[in-house]
Amino acid sequence: MPTDNDTHVDRRTVLKYAGTAGAVGLAGCSGNGGDGGDGSDGGDGSDGMDGGDGSDGEDGSDGGDDAFEVGVTMGQMDSGLDPQDHAETNTEIIVGQLYDGLLDRDKEGGIIAGLAEDWERNDDGSVRFMLRDGLTFHNGDEVTPEDVRYSIRRIVFEDVGFASPQSNDLGSVSEVTTGDGEVTVSFEGYNPIAFQLFATNGPVVQQSWVEENGSDYINRNANGTGPFRLSEYDSGNEVVYEPNEEYWDGAPEVDELTMSASSESSTRVNQLLAEETDIVTNVPPNEVSRVNDSDVATINSVASARIIFLQMRYDVEPFSSQQFRQALNHAVDVESIIENVLNGFGNITAQPTLDGHVGYNPDIDPYPYDPDEAERLVEESGHAGVEITLETPIGRYLRDVDIAQAAANQINSLSNVTCEVEQREFSSLVQDVTAPDIEDRPHFNLLGWGNGEFDGSQTLTPLLSSSGALTVLENDELDGLLEDAEATEDPDERVEILQEANQLAHDLAPWVFMHQQYSVYGVSSDISWEPRADEFIDPDTATQQ
Repeated sequence: MPTDNDTHVDRRTVLKYAGTAGAVGLAGCSGNGGDGGDGSDGGDGSDGMDGGDGSDGEDGSDGGDDAFEVGVTMGQMDSGLDPQDHAETNTEIIVGQLYDGLLDRDKEGGIIAGLAEDWERNDDGSVRFMLRDGLTFHNGDEVTPEDVRYSIRRIVFEDVGFASPQSNDLGSVSEVTTGDGEVTVSFEGYNPIAFQLFATNGPVVQQSWVEENGSDYINRNANGTGPFRLSEYDSGNEVVYEPNEEYWDGAPEVDELTMSASSESSTRVNQLLAEETDIVTNVPPNEVSRVNDSDVATINSVASARIIFLQMRYDVEPFSSQQFRQALNHAVDVESIIENVLNGFGNITAQPTLDGHVGYNPDIDPYPYDPDEAERLVEESGHAGVEITLETPIGRYLRDVDIAQAAANQINSLSNVTCEVEQREFSSLVQDVTAPDIEDRPHFNLLGWGNGEFDGSQTLTPLLSSSGALTVLENDELDGLLEDAEATEDPDERVEILQEANQLAHDLAPWVFMHQQYSVYGVSSDISWEPRADEFIDPDTATQQ
């Protein structure tokens, strides 16, 4: 996985190779009937792809012929089109068709060029991006370095316009300066993962367009540089796109793209098999064979950058005991859950950093399933006879409720612990998980965390450092390691520090380490499209079969 100064490769060229590699790598996963699961979290309601097959269409596409129309149906719609005013994956997917950043990622997570065709780190630790020539926004205006500077500052500094929920996504930016066709970003201290952050975050907007329009307008309209232009926006129901014929990387083959949502996974599959849509997310396990056995669609899956775990607050009994936390790790048979609940669509984990991400420690083994050892550690912790509750979201992650129920049953089977499950709407649970004060957060809950930067620090710091925005742990030794990792300029030394941090996190056991989630898509046989590891859906890379 590329890390800092990466290969400077054209995005379209990389995708040609990534598509081939992805197809080979996925072949072993798609056949065994697995799951996918869950579906849906919440919301939307639009059961619909009604307009998706193009029949209503106004422009030339209704004539049928060779128009290449693609429909994507997810579990949820967006929370608005302002690319800098959200922090959820589904909104990122919808606005990401319209806006680009300075850098991008290929389907396997490697850093590739975006609006910047070249980039480098300066001697003082700042980073410099050289913009492509001839870039234009969808309204035809030229993209300037000042627009990029404004975009970064709008995310980071509240005095520019508003408080962006992405304010931490670019690191501790201290200033942004411009030159002839270039932009330089300085940080408070050394930022070892600056390019990783800009490859995942930092959509570029036009300063004058934003300043001339209010937030309501920006959330319902778009003026980016992305491969698609906004054609129609029906908030909460459907977004229709047309290709950006002036796109700097070449216009996509897709003539019309429609993105919609259905919270019911079975509805999404039915739409796919009725040929009303072309890509659906989170196909449930009991539907995988039905999709694969059809003559209109197949399952396409990829190990995602999302880790699933049961987190325990360090400051409340019985989870304040390290022995008790380790006991729960021995009590849960993760491999059986992956096999029987996820039908094989998952990889067991032993640490916060996923295999392939920067800082992954290959020498850490998962806690072995050992109920006797679990009972012994519970006794040693002094909490024998305790009753605990595992809170889980409903339908946010692949088979989350079933996973939580299986884990709770295994814990409950210990002779000295009683465990029950409390199901909660994700919107409600996530409010508690992200509460400003740790005292207001759940004691024991199932959570998933996507790491689009593919760097261990982007999981360890927010979730397990004492000052992390979602932390459940306070440990001076771990804090020191993460601070050292943040400050070191030697990439190899930084990896060693993160590996040590992962070993410590494993031993401290603030989580019951569960698994790496798979993204399981149903894909129409009419198109060729490969999924990405970071869960972003990129229909501009789809081709007609």
